Amino acid sequence: MRHAILTAAALLALALPAAQAAAQENAAEVVTGTRLNVTAEGRVTRPPDYVAISAGVTTEAQGASDAIRRNAVQMERVRAALRGAGIADRDIRTSALNLRAEWREIDNGPRQFAGYSASNMLNIRFRDIASAGRVIDALVGAGVNQINGPTLGIDRPEPALDEARTRAISTARARAELYARALGMRVKRVLTVSEANMGGGGYGNFANAGVINMADQADTEIAPGVQALTVSVTVSFELE
Repeated sequence: MRHAILTAAALLALALPAAQAAAQENAAEVVTGTRLNVTAEGRVTRPPDYVAISAGVTTEAQGASDAIRRNAVQMERVRAALRGAGIADRDIRTSALNLRAEWREIDNGPRQFAGYSASNMLNIRFRDIASAGRVIDALVGAGVNQINGPTLGIDRPEPALDEARTRAISTARARAELYARALGMRVKRVLTVSEANMGGGGYGNFANAGVINMADQADTEIAPGVQALTVSVTVSFELE
């Protein structure tokens, strides 16, 4: 009996703080004035600080081993060209290696085996954006027949996003003050704040870089521009 009483007392002692916290939270949510929900955005721009390029080679041969061997030889030329363009080995990563049988469609007949194709794709990421055009030209000169990008980005966006958050909150507060004045009221307090996921990797507008002068006789130029990072917040105010 004594053990049961002690157990019940212990459970009650554990439950009281949780109940008190819940009561305080519910009390904080009691709104005696007018609730106003405001959604606002904060936007900042930054120049990109890295460039990413996906590039690779596809080779074909009658035998699987020949296709792989030809691809390996060609990819070694590509890697040598990248090193010659100033790209460190740590900035080059294999992203895909594929081997598949190829078939030729014949009119009114069965497909015919056409050999094998081997493909090898590299992800290349570096910070010297000014050299991006030279790197692309080096890739093409080394025999690359697949290029995706360049894609420019911001490596550490959080400081810029924090600035966008501050701007969003300031905008929301100013908008709430405007509504309050129009209603002959004042902003009493902030009830809740929530941040929306803007999509696109979390936040912002990370577009591919502009590529200029891709003609055979011209050097490739990359126009990096600036990138926008946007944060949206919804703030609930109490007016009185």
